[in-house]
Amino acid sequence: MNSLPTAPRSLLHPRDEIMRTMERIYRYRMTTTSGGNLSIHNPGGDIWITPARVDKGSLTRQDIIRVTPDGVVDGPHRPSSEFPFHQAVYAVRPDIRAVVHAHPVALVAFSICRQTPDTRLFHQAHSVCGRTGFAPYALPGSEQLGRNIAAAFQAGCDSVILENHGVVVGGTSLSHAFQRFEAFEFAAKTVIKGRQIGEVRYLAEEQLALVQGRSVALDAFDPAAPTALEQELRRQLQLFVRRGCRQRLLISTEGSFSARLGEDAFLITPTQQDRESLEISDFVLVQGNRCETGKQASRAAVAHQAIYRKHPQVQAIVCAHPVNATAFSVTASDFDTRMIPESYVFLRDVRRVPYGVQYRRDGSIADFVTAASPAAILENDGVLVTGSSVLDVFDRLEVLESTAEAVINAHAIGKVSAMPEAVIRELRAAFKLG
Repeated sequence: MNSLPTAPRSLLHPRDEIMRTMERIYRYRMTTTSGGNLSIHNPGGDIWITPARVDKGSLTRQDIIRVTPDGVVDGPHRPSSEFPFHQAVYAVRPDIRAVVHAHPVALVAFSICRQTPDTRLFHQAHSVCGRTGFAPYALPGSEQLGRNIAAAFQAGCDSVILENHGVVVGGTSLSHAFQRFEAFEFAAKTVIKGRQIGEVRYLAEEQLALVQGRSVALDAFDPAAPTALEQELRRQLQLFVRRGCRQRLLISTEGSFSARLGEDAFLITPTQQDRESLEISDFVLVQGNRCETGKQASRAAVAHQAIYRKHPQVQAIVCAHPVNATAFSVTASDFDTRMIPESYVFLRDVRRVPYGVQYRRDGSIADFVTAASPAAILENDGVLVTGSSVLDVFDRLEVLESTAEAVINAHAIGKVSAMPEAVIRELRAAFKLG
């Protein structure tokens, strides 16, 4: 059985935590109005759970149901019809304190093919999802379904595909279970997209081991009062990280975003914090080999720093995992920007970075981006985008992902055709691309 991390103390009431998490799942279109259910098992033995047959898009805190250890139901509705399998999971796994069940389309696709997606696409997905498994079909809401799911969790699984149904994920807290659920669906989507353009590559154990010990050990310092520029960049980073999450360009456990602040100084996302929930105070100021006291910078900080040091024109950087662009990172398929004018003008020539370069401390990642190649595909690790501002980087990230999606969709229609060289020369002259 996988050991689960110790959950931080949540000061949110279970009603609010369930309501907010379901709102997020529904907003991300990872469940339907009537589908899915969430629960929290508190230390006193109560199980808080979503109600049966209540619109998931408009839940209120009063709709959330409490079921006591002796079976008393407290609330205005019946608990979810699938309450029995939540009970069954908690009974066999006392380390699990929250369960997410839903029907996201990619994992449902795997469920109806009787398969489980391989999370060894990326180190983070493999780490976050824990051990994955499969539970055979049984009638929804039945005791047999509870037994089937509980057996998979008892065998040590943390994320379980339900045959012809959906997925059940457990965690040490509801936020932890949600992160597993989100990462599992992201891996499934990437596999599906990747198979449309080539053979999907998976990481070997020695490749997964490359990221061990990547924590950034920087000396702490107490920064001076923030300048107006720092305050503005914190605001921009928060807004665009949140927008990126809501547009599914970023997910809660993946990616880093930074902005240059001055001479060898930049702001960057923290490590191991939900990206969508970041506040302006959460972003970490890095100055030389120091970061502000009490914070831990993203593990990608070393790569960002190397790029800033080598390329003075770069003012912002994002490493992200938008699903269509990431499909190119897990296959050998070339990402060609010469499909539409906007793609070429914004992205120029996108290079491919061999797996693991971004984890090195020798600064070699900086060799893969230039003014003529502001973005790169990171093999089995998403994409890297640089730009002249936070807005510029985000715009390029959107263009990169929309281009990737268009190309993948084009493969289902017919032969994919790039613009001819004469058109490229015309674009270079018109937009002074050099």
